[in-house]
This record gives sequence, structure tokens and C-alpha cells, in this order.
Amino acid sequence: MRMMHTMLRVTDLEASLGFYCDVLGMQVLRRRDFPQGRFTLAFVGYGPEAGNTVLELTHNWDTNSYDLGDAYGHIALGVPDVYKACDEVRARGGKVVRDAGPMKGGTHVIAFVEDPDGYKIELVEDHA
Repeated sequence: MRMMHTMLRVTDLEASLGFYCDVLGMQVLRRRDFPQGRFTLAFVGYGPEAGNTVLELTHNWDTNSYDLGDAYGHIALGVPDVYKACDEVRARGGKVVRDAGPMKGGTHVIAFVEDPDGYKIELVEDHA
């Protein structure tokens, strides 16, 4: 078994694609409209789906908002330098909601950014 994708429902697909691609540097891997179901699926990520976990952005055409709920946590992205990543996110028009720094009670450097729908993305310093 392997992890394939995580799905997020988004209210404005173009704004979400702008965030995930232009701000976070992902690529649109595939996109398909389903007119009979009145929704669009867009898969984005950092590499081909065959070897990478990706995000499925689902846009239901007739839905204007979602309740994010209190069970959802966040998506985590490994970056070599969290401070630099936050500067780049801001320069590209993204919203940093928790500045880079050590996590509470620990030494790992993290930050949080927010997508257009309010989903949180954790940036984790990853030296792998």
C-alpha cells in the first residue's frame, strides 16, 4: 500500500490553483471537469502521482462555502529553510499565519501558511 492523495474541497479553484502552484510551487498534474456531477478535480503536487503523494482539489460548482470543521489539522510540507520559505510565500502573495520559529516545547523549526479557503499548511524544516 501507499499514500496516493489527500482531497480538499475548495470554493474557488483558480484561486486555490494560484496558491498551491504560484505560492507553494506545486504543478497541476491533471485536471478534469465532470459536467454531469457539476464538479472539477485538479491534482497538484511536486512530482508525478506514481511516486509522490499529491493533493486533489475538488471544486463543487454549486457550493459557495464549506465548514472546515474542527477535526482537520493541516498538511505538512518539508522545506530546507522555513524562514526563507516564509519570505518567499509572502513575496508571492501568500499568507503566513504563524511565523517561522521553534515549535512550542521543541527545537524543530516550523511555520504555518493559509490557503484561500483557510486550510493550514505547516512548513517543517527538513534537512533530508
